[in-house]
Parts: sequence; C-alpha cells; structure tokens
Amino acid sequence: MYTINQYVKAVSLEEAYELNQKKANLIFGGTLWLRLGNRTINTAIDLSALGLDKIEEREDAFVIGCMTSLRELELCQGLEALTRGAIRESLQHIVGTQFRNCATVGGSIFGRFGFSDILTCLLVLDTTVDLYKGGRVPLAEFVKMPRDNDILTHIIIKKTKRQAVYQAFRTAATDFPVLTCAVSRGEDGIRTAIGARPNKAVLFCDEENYLQGEISPAKLEAYAAYIQEHTSFGTNMRGSAAYRKALAGILVKRALQAALREENDL
Repeated sequence: MYTINQYVKAVSLEEAYELNQKKANLIFGGTLWLRLGNRTINTAIDLSALGLDKIEEREDAFVIGCMTSLRELELCQGLEALTRGAIRESLQHIVGTQFRNCATVGGSIFGRFGFSDILTCLLVLDTTVDLYKGGRVPLAEFVKMPRDNDILTHIIIKKTKRQAVYQAFRTAATDFPVLTCAVSRGEDGIRTAIGARPNKAVLFCDEENYLQGEISPAKLEAYAAYIQEHTSFGTNMRGSAAYRKALAGILVKRALQAALREENDL
C-alpha cells in the first residue's frame, strides 16, 4: 500500500527530472513492486505522455522506450528473431500475462532487481541505456552504478550477431527464479550472466579464454567451474548459497550447449 499526496503527468523529461530530484517524489512505471511496500509519496511522476512506450526498429538497433511493457517486449517479432527467442524466454514465465502487460522494462532495468529475468538476458547482448542527464551507458556499466535520480529513457539493443540463450530455474512456474543464466556467443567471444544470486546479475566475458577454439566437454566443465568459483551466491527463502552454486554450474553448461547447437544450425 502506498499513499500519494500529489500526482503530476509530466509534459517533458526536464519537468520529470526536476521533480524527481526530491527524495520524497517518485517516477511511476507499472508500480507493481511498489504495491508490496508501505510508503508515502509526495509527488507521483507519470511519464506516460512522453511517448516512451514504443519499440523502434532501426537499421542497426532496436530502441525501446522505458515505458514499454514487458508483454510488448515479449511479443516483438523483431527481437524474437534477433535473439533467437532468448528475450521471449526470459519474459514469458514472469507471473502472468496481466502482470507483464503492466510491468515496464524501464522499471525492471532501472531497479536493478536481483530477481530480474530481463536484466540477466540483456546483459549478454550488446545493450546500452540512455539516461536523461547521464547520456548513453553500456548496460554492464549501468548495473554497477549507484542508484541516483536520473531518468532511464531508452534501452538500445544493437543488431549484432550473437547467439543468445536464456535459462532459469524456478520451484514453481510463476514464482521468482531461484537462479537465472544467460549466455551469448559472438565474434568477441562468449558472455555469461548469472542473476537471482539472489543479488543483481553479474557478467563474465571469458577473460581467461576457457572457451577458445573448439569447445570440448572438458572446456565446458572447466568454464562452468570458473563461473561457480567467481560468483558470489547468497541464501534466502528460495534456496541456499550452496544450492545456487550447484545450479549455476548446470545452467551454464546447458546454456552453452544450446548456444553451440544454435550456431551449428545456422
């Protein structure tokens, strides 16, 4: 439950930004997670009149407005083709269709939630975010930045040839994930993201060159063990740190094997 003292539908990003500098004010997205807590909001800032709810396909990238719903992202055929279903897979198990019709991609990414499926998936793609004052920032850098009062306006996914695969483990079909994993393979090598640790997702870029050349089962095992050893796992009601560590090894190997199969199918 939350209480709003004042509601403002912003007519410009500058107005929204100025209002958002006050700690007691808050930008509204889908407000789905906001409902789970108790707080008083001095001014609720609505961005729905600023045209930020569209997916634009350009020659070299997809540009996604922050107010785009997760459902629109899930159903986008261009993104489906670009990521070979990885984005759709990362979204279709989140609660239910009604929920995904309300939740916004901007809220999911700006929040850097540990349980965010879409954040894990986008990390292994060539993704950047546009901040109103901060400019364009690679998503991997944005995830590490401290929370501030800037506004995330767009998410940009470049059209590069990366074979992406998304994996997650849930104890129930629509529950929060116990662990998430995304893998992509491109000309610059393999990227792996692990999320729901239960902290926010982390990205690995195979800097140790475990997966150079022909990838054998032994290399897969060694790389999965490397990810397990260099990822910090925690314990919560959905699983222990040891359980998540064991899952990570399994999901990494499965995702890599799926990515290699897709590459061979091209």
